Amino acid sequence: MAVSDEVRAQEAPPESRHGVGYTLDDGVATIELQRPSAGNALDVSLRLGLLAAVRRVQSDREQVRAVLLTAQGKHFCVGQDLKEHAQALETKPASAFASVRNEYNPLVEALHALSQPVVAAVEGACVGAGLGLALCADVRVAAEGARFSTAFTGIGLAADSGLSRALAQALGPSHAATLMLLGDLFDAEAAQRWGLVHQVVPDGGAAAAGLALARRLAAGPTAAYGEVKALLRNAPGASLHTALEGEAAAQERLGATRDHRAAVQAFLTRRKPSFEGR
Repeated sequence: MAVSDEVRAQEAPPESRHGVGYTLDDGVATIELQRPSAGNALDVSLRLGLLAAVRRVQSDREQVRAVLLTAQGKHFCVGQDLKEHAQALETKPASAFASVRNEYNPLVEALHALSQPVVAAVEGACVGAGLGLALCADVRVAAEGARFSTAFTGIGLAADSGLSRALAQALGPSHAATLMLLGDLFDAEAAQRWGLVHQVVPDGGAAAAGLALARRLAAGPTAAYGEVKALLRNAPGASLHTALEGEAAAQERLGATRDHRAAVQAFLTRRKPSFEGR
């Protein structure tokens, strides 16, 4: 189950395009993969639908304060649709991998460019490009039965969807190499232990827990979250001086916001701050 009936009842009806649902409710944009019969395998329709949904977040940026990435069915995403890929290898081998530059890369770049915090809710299989997609999120919630794998070397490939960069940054080159070369499955407990998953919940509860976390973030200082994301995005390879200057500039920008000034006053008067994202 992607989202409990109780949670669904509280949301506006989702819009759907290319097998991807989009709902904007109370500041949270929910992007839902809706191809459960195929394990949410990424065929061309699903890839285009995801890209359209992320671009919708960008166009709705004044209303969106957090994003939830989730999926219908037993599995988050089993990766590339290999039936579609096999057909492409047979009928148009010269362009069989054009989707990496034309669809996967723009999708990953668009997700990383979002200033809003992104939460991924993972049930079941999360492998290959599906794992790359989940690692585009800032925070991940996984069900106890979730299983992860890089998977690419199992079909004679290396990686796409930003997987090599994400794993190297999160785990270090040696651990990333082990996961990518061997392609072994690892469970939610291991993912949490390694810092790839923030929270592990009972099976069937990932989307509800992810939505609760997204709503918590949506009620927070979203302007500050955007600056945090930018600092972390620029941190790899940055010199100490560059990092310090980046932090100083971010603090100056945030210091001029209503959120910061109101939060300081709330702290001094022992009140809970209320954030507007401006």
